[in-house]
Amino acid sequence: MVFFWLTAFFLVVILIALVIHQLMCLADLEFDYINPYDLASRINKVIYPEFTLQGVLGLLFLLSGNWLMFTFCVPILYYNVRLYQRQQHLVDVTEIFNHLNREKKRRLFKLINLVILLFLCLIWMIYSILEDDE
Repeated sequence: MVFFWLTAFFLVVILIALVIHQLMCLADLEFDYINPYDLASRINKVIYPEFTLQGVLGLLFLLSGNWLMFTFCVPILYYNVRLYQRQQHLVDVTEIFNHLNREKKRRLFKLINLVILLFLCLIWMIYSILEDDE
């Protein structure tokens, strides 16, 4: 069980790193350090890996029977599926300045949810380590 929680922990850390990278790119655009084309290419490169890792994490929790953790994954999974169905998941070069605040709020929502997941994964990992010692 420790290996499961360790895997989940590292998946969440990778997801947090991807979201922070996207937020940093948006902040760089806001302060005019990069142009919209570079921003779109940098963010669009990590969108599909982020969606895939989030799906793998949700599937991992679902198949292992951790319903509480799966319940915390469902809002982001639903949100990602909804963005993909509406074709709003990629950043548009021509519209990025109009949607900059919305894009930052999206990433902050994901970041807050992932930090909660990270905290819960850490707690469950410590609990499973202590349980294995007994």
